[in-house]
Amino acid sequence: MKIHKKHTIQKFRVVVFLMLLFASQHAIEAQNNTIEDDYYRLTTVPTPEGVLIEGGGVLSLPNGNLAVCTRRGDVWIIENPAMDNGVQPTFKKFASGLHEPLGLAYKDGALYTVQRGELTKLIDSDVDGIADIYQTIYAWPLSTHYHEYSFGPVLAPDNTFFVTANVAFGNEEWWRGESRVPWRAWTMKISEDGSMEPWATGMRSPAGYGLYNDELFYTDNQGDWVGSGALWHLPKGAFAGHPAGLKWSGEKDSPIKLTEAQFYSKIDKRQVRKNGRFVKPENIIDEADPDFGYELKKAFPELQLPAVILPHGILGISNSEILEDKTDGKFGPFAGQLLVGDMGQSKIMRVVLEKIKGEYQGVAFDFRSGFQSGVMRMDFDHNGRLFVGETNRGWGSAGTTNSGLEYLTWTGRTPFEMKTVKAMPDGFEIEFTMPVDKASAEDLDSYQGKSYIYKYHAAYGSPQTNIEAIKLKGVSVSDDGLKVRIVTDNLRQYYVHEITLPGVKAKESENITLHPTFYYTLNNIPEGEKLTPSELSTKRSSASKKKIVVKKTVPKITSGIAILSDKDIQPLLTSNTCVACHQKDKRVIGPSFKEIAKRKYSNEKIVELIYNPQPKNWPEYATPMAPMPQVPKGEALQIAAWINSLK
Repeated sequence: MKIHKKHTIQKFRVVVFLMLLFASQHAIEAQNNTIEDDYYRLTTVPTPEGVLIEGGGVLSLPNGNLAVCTRRGDVWIIENPAMDNGVQPTFKKFASGLHEPLGLAYKDGALYTVQRGELTKLIDSDVDGIADIYQTIYAWPLSTHYHEYSFGPVLAPDNTFFVTANVAFGNEEWWRGESRVPWRAWTMKISEDGSMEPWATGMRSPAGYGLYNDELFYTDNQGDWVGSGALWHLPKGAFAGHPAGLKWSGEKDSPIKLTEAQFYSKIDKRQVRKNGRFVKPENIIDEADPDFGYELKKAFPELQLPAVILPHGILGISNSEILEDKTDGKFGPFAGQLLVGDMGQSKIMRVVLEKIKGEYQGVAFDFRSGFQSGVMRMDFDHNGRLFVGETNRGWGSAGTTNSGLEYLTWTGRTPFEMKTVKAMPDGFEIEFTMPVDKASAEDLDSYQGKSYIYKYHAAYGSPQTNIEAIKLKGVSVSDDGLKVRIVTDNLRQYYVHEITLPGVKAKESENITLHPTFYYTLNNIPEGEKLTPSELSTKRSSASKKKIVVKKTVPKITSGIAILSDKDIQPLLTSNTCVACHQKDKRVIGPSFKEIAKRKYSNEKIVELIYNPQPKNWPEYATPMAPMPQVPKGEALQIAAWINSLK
């Protein structure tokens, strides 16, 4: 049963827009002569021979030591982890034999960790630096499925603990997340006395968690019912969207009354048998009438939409830890903002939240890439250094290793960046870390953008949908050059607004911003006064330039398909999220495009493998490729022809 109006996309205009946007990215790279490492420097913590740090949890302790739990079941206490005064760190094993702990908390002299099936308190009663009491605070069932990870704990302001639990997956329907035992796909609030309060459900793979304003937030990863990774606010009684946990909504003390039957009466489960076997609910190619979460929320008010969407393949593919910067400036100009890790792309993003009409929403930016493995857990030490625990087993990630422990240090230099972005009744207000060059900031050609949304369905993930170019009416620059208001007449509630600043320069250096794109999730459009036309600059530098006729290069034709250049293919690779896992020359989560070309598949075979991947063909890659039937056939053929041109 559909509960919304029909949406359509004008494919040709979208592709042209993406090509123009990518062309601007090349210009951006040429204008910037600084890199992330100039401002935030990465250092690897050396580990003793035989010690493998798969960082499931990282925690800075009151005495300056660092506690790290590993996915192999150990907890290490590291003294002098930052190698101050040139002294090497020392490692001492505090606990061992745990079942894949994926988080740490500290309270009243004890460490707490979450194993797959319990919240455990680790006590060093004889003060010899080794835990001698392993106390079960609360235990929950396991079905033994490999995907039943548990995450946490988060120490709440009232000294209770939040714990999140992954879904399992079906046997025959191996793609469908399910809650086989209580309280899978739930967040639990656990007290020291061993009591448990079911808090919220709708999680799929809630690997990230954290507090902001003393309220709980979590991150989830793209998958079934999750079109893109995102950050959710999680008040008590929230349903975050994945229906598996509704199986237990009738249990005692459940704050959620929505049932599976009620949910599936409004949206298609896509559970179909053909020839005695279930059919995978793949994303329908050129689907004309998809479901969207904001429309289902009209029927189910408890449905919690993401506060900030982290566009898949751009701001990560496996989002993880949430950490607020409380360093009071020791980590640079972004104090009070959230950092969000990502395992698949081995990087960290920045998120800034605001509350509009009682709901959280906000903006996300790229921040720092280049970690040696998947970013799982983070914590600041007393000096404002950010320690990062890394792993990629079972997921796959960019980087040179399968695990690691690194720390990030602010060099003291302030990058030219968008510090934050706020929603306005008629657009957005951008605040910069340093004054902008007014002439470049008043030029409408210095801005390009689009808005889009993700589908809400049982299929795995979603492409960007209902893409529309953002039409700028004008801009207004503050007298001090630190703020720019951009005004548009096509804001869309619930949509991601992605805007790039390819031409806005710093007043002093004339650099463009280090990360020139922001991604704002507009759950609500604020009330207030709009700027008048007389307050806006509508200048366009392109209007004063003479039109130059450029002779176009005729693309090479192979098997009836025009082979696009590297530049022209990039918008298709980006819009179809190919770049999330593949690069031209370099192995990332999947093989490089050049490696694929060496297989000598036909164009048609590559298209077939895009729609129905065969992981057995690439056994050396830990993370199997998800089917991508949403890629239009024509675009898939163009991508295939380009790949084969790399032989």
